[in-house]
Amino acid sequence: MQQGAKQTRSGRTPYGGLRTANPGLTSIVLIAINALVWLFVVASGGYRGEWYDRLALMGRGKCDATGTGGYWSHITSAAACRAQDAAGRPSEWVAGVADGSWWQLGTSIFLHVDVVHIAFNLLALWILGPQLEQLLGRARFLAVYLGSGLAGSAAVYWLTDPTTQTLGASGAVFGLMGALLIIGLKAGGDVTPLLIWIGINVVITFVGANISWQGHAGGFVGGVLLAGVLAYAPRQRRATWQALGVSAVMGVVVLMFVLRTLSLT
Repeated sequence: MQQGAKQTRSGRTPYGGLRTANPGLTSIVLIAINALVWLFVVASGGYRGEWYDRLALMGRGKCDATGTGGYWSHITSAAACRAQDAAGRPSEWVAGVADGSWWQLGTSIFLHVDVVHIAFNLLALWILGPQLEQLLGRARFLAVYLGSGLAGSAAVYWLTDPTTQTLGASGAVFGLMGALLIIGLKAGGDVTPLLIWIGINVVITFVGANISWQGHAGGFVGGVLLAGVLAYAPRQRRATWQALGVSAVMGVVVLMFVLRTLSLT
């Protein structure tokens, strides 16, 4: 990576981005946003609060049986849920992406409730983020982070039970792992420590409780693809090729959103 930096003209990163005086600033801002959302959601009731239901990713709406922790599986519309409530069976409709709450695909990336969950994600972001921003530049780093998060949401949207709520920055963090792996391989560096860390996180993904392997896998694949576009774009008109490649990857993600919504409605 250092050798690549020497061959790059002053003011530019090895992959065409603008150098920043503080390559950790973007990660600090992302950490602050996650922390503020966490504080807000916890203060508004956590898992039982209205804002959790609004921001967490859920494929299709469900009718919660108020106060029981369960839901009426046979009710699939807001109107039927209101009728259930009016009939004396306390119920509340929680809308999902297919019902029009499309923002959940993005807001869920910044949503946490458990302290351990947010602590691990933000620690990983602080470790990985500045390295990638130094190599890619601020705009390209943000493209990888947010694009990986959305790719993770796409995988969750397709592969998770549509009435399961999913949240967390883990997909974006796994995307950073995948991106750093690709850039390390491109630079010919020793990626063994990173592979060990990825392996440990994969094991935790499948042995831990309430962990979305779908979000992790989707985010990792998204990070690999986006970093591949940025790292292997031809030097001639590199910025143009990078923009086209990133747009193509995100176009596939958006198409996945659209097709899944059509299948659920």
